[in-house]
Amino acid sequence: MSETAFSPRQRLLITIAVMSATVMQVLDTTIVNVALPHMQGQLGATRDQIAWVLTSYLVSSGIFMPLTGFFTDRLGQRRYLMLSIGGFVISSALCGLSTNIFEIVLFRLAQGVFGAALVPLSQSIMVNTYPLEERGRAMAIWGMGVMVGPILGPTLGGYLTEVLSWRWTFFINVPVGILAMALAIRVVPDTERRERKLDWTGFALIALAIGTLQYILDRGNEVGWFTSNTIVFLTVASILSFAAFIDHAVRKGDAALFRIGLFRDRNFATASLMIAVMGLGLFGAALLQPEMLEDLLNYPALTAGLVMAPRGLASMLSMQIVGRLIGKVDARLLIGTGVVLATVGSWLMTWYNLQIDLFWVIAPVLLQGLGLGLIFVPMSTIAFSTLPPRDSAEAAGMFSLMRTIGSSIGISIVTTVLTQHTQIAWNQLGGHISTTNAALHQYLHQLGLRLHDAATPHVLGQILAQQANMVAFNDSFMFITWSFIVMFPLLLILRGSGLKTRK
Repeated sequence: MSETAFSPRQRLLITIAVMSATVMQVLDTTIVNVALPHMQGQLGATRDQIAWVLTSYLVSSGIFMPLTGFFTDRLGQRRYLMLSIGGFVISSALCGLSTNIFEIVLFRLAQGVFGAALVPLSQSIMVNTYPLEERGRAMAIWGMGVMVGPILGPTLGGYLTEVLSWRWTFFINVPVGILAMALAIRVVPDTERRERKLDWTGFALIALAIGTLQYILDRGNEVGWFTSNTIVFLTVASILSFAAFIDHAVRKGDAALFRIGLFRDRNFATASLMIAVMGLGLFGAALLQPEMLEDLLNYPALTAGLVMAPRGLASMLSMQIVGRLIGKVDARLLIGTGVVLATVGSWLMTWYNLQIDLFWVIAPVLLQGLGLGLIFVPMSTIAFSTLPPRDSAEAAGMFSLMRTIGSSIGISIVTTVLTQHTQIAWNQLGGHISTTNAALHQYLHQLGLRLHDAATPHVLGQILAQQANMVAFNDSFMFITWSFIVMFPLLLILRGSGLKTRK
């Protein structure tokens, strides 16, 4: 069935089916974060053990995401979508029923395996369902699910955990998945199946490369990065595996696990790199802000989630606007405008302090959200604009993998910057606390304390910790600001408006 053969009603039903599956999977990357302390207590796990609830999901989904094109060819897109939704729903239910840490990690691995294809497969289906002139609107709808999900995940997760139980962060997938499956059976078109043999050597190499990379990024900060022999060994293994896979894929050509030649397309390669950088900024900020609000400004978890919600709402608004502008305005201009807004919003966050009110928390979030929406939709559109339709599923898998890796790298870097700069700021600020500092005596006098009072060390230690953390948060936000700035040179590489007729 050609992309122009669908009626508006068919497109609507297909959109609801694939977007239900997409939102379900994307929400699961962040919805369980706030529930981890509750899981740890009920499952009798240590802090290191409970971290595997997140790590196992990221590793398994990262490994299987590049296989989207292979399984789509072998099974057809409808069969593969049904298999992915069904497996994800069953493994979600099993996660909610888990009674110990081994069970939940095992079922989270299964969740990652089945959920890996849902985002790229939904993008591929949306690309092929809508005609070229409406593809911007299609990517706007798809982008809302992909970007708003991670932002609203902690809010929904906090609510479900407080009102019901951490188990409902998994059980909520069951009704959503059943709805998506019921619609998909009826409305999602199938594709012609093509005979392909699994490149086992390529799969082993890319699985080792991505699996070790995800482990390094997720656990590196906790074990001191390259002071750990394990991290050094896994880093070498990851680099060698990536290099070996590239060499193997080039030699195998079309028989490789996926067509690495896709990256010869300038628009796809550049857009994939830019989406990785954007993922760094998006997920880095989404991690830092709730932590700052809860730990330093004493916001309740649910309130912190609600304060972050305007970013998602602003992204939804700008995505709808840009969906109508694509085709009329050069995509590079839209992306550039989005980068400016995201950069300004991130830079304003570097001015946060311990006395900020709600306006100064929300205003930068709104700007950043508007910018992210302006970047994401044209970027997702331009990535596929010069690729043949038959490559859309495989390209979508690689595009989503780049976004996932960028997000993981961003989370790891901002966590490391936050930890190290807290220590640096502690030492720098602590150097001003001395018996000869007149300002210190004056400050203590305002608090009704003297230097040698018993309560003074505790009060000064608490204040020093708060200030050091605030400095570190500001430094981390500055790193995020620079991550958006480096996107500007990449704009010059993109070709034309990105909406030329595909080859």
